[in-house]
Amino acid sequence: MNAIYILWLRQIKRYFRAKSRIIGSIGQPLLFLVALGYGLGPMYAKGGGGNYLEFIAPGIIAMGILFTAVFSGIQIIWDRQFGFLKETLVAPVSRFSIMLGQTIGGASVAFLQGGIVLALAIIAGFRPHYWATFPLTMFFGACIALLFTALGIAIASRLNDMQGFQLIMNFLVMPLFFLSGALFPLQNLPPALLIVVRLNPLSYGVDGMRGAFDGVFQFGFLTDCSVLFIATFFLLTLGSWLFSKVEA
Repeated sequence: MNAIYILWLRQIKRYFRAKSRIIGSIGQPLLFLVALGYGLGPMYAKGGGGNYLEFIAPGIIAMGILFTAVFSGIQIIWDRQFGFLKETLVAPVSRFSIMLGQTIGGASVAFLQGGIVLALAIIAGFRPHYWATFPLTMFFGACIALLFTALGIAIASRLNDMQGFQLIMNFLVMPLFFLSGALFPLQNLPPALLIVVRLNPLSYGVDGMRGAFDGVFQFGFLTDCSVLFIATFFLLTLGSWLFSKVEA
């Protein structure tokens, strides 16, 4: 437990020390909120969809969590290159504890990032329908953070090159985001696209957050929770196995 706490605390300290990183990571969500929320809002309203900003805000919050979570895996590569990972691996603690500490730390940072994006969305004009279900929103945000931090660390465990990691993550992250239903309704989609959306674990996180805000779950509350739990368990297991084979 001490190793998990130390690695968690190290990630949190890194986050608050890198003020430029915090500012830079909110640029893209803010752009999506303003450019899409207000730019496409009138067209969405004319089509009978209502307030587009309120529709996309949960997806943009999930995007802020997603990007920070998956790229937290780069810390593994950074630590390997600068020797910290070797010192950690020779410590008398299990590699599962090290991986879990890194995952919880990265997920905590991603969760905080999601809170910042939520604050920006509220400033931009987003108004949740149900504040009473805010703890449920936090629950789904935490699930997204844990799931995709585990994914980032699992991939980083097999890579030695930062540039290669960034290329792979960009290749994965953008399709995950755009095919999650974050920017468009899931009703009346072509069957092929709907299948892809249903296979995307982020879709269930976005649906859960949107449902917590407006009370309407596209897939169902239990389905969202079940898929997120299963996907997180699978990636934590895979990440632990891959991390156990890391050579510093």
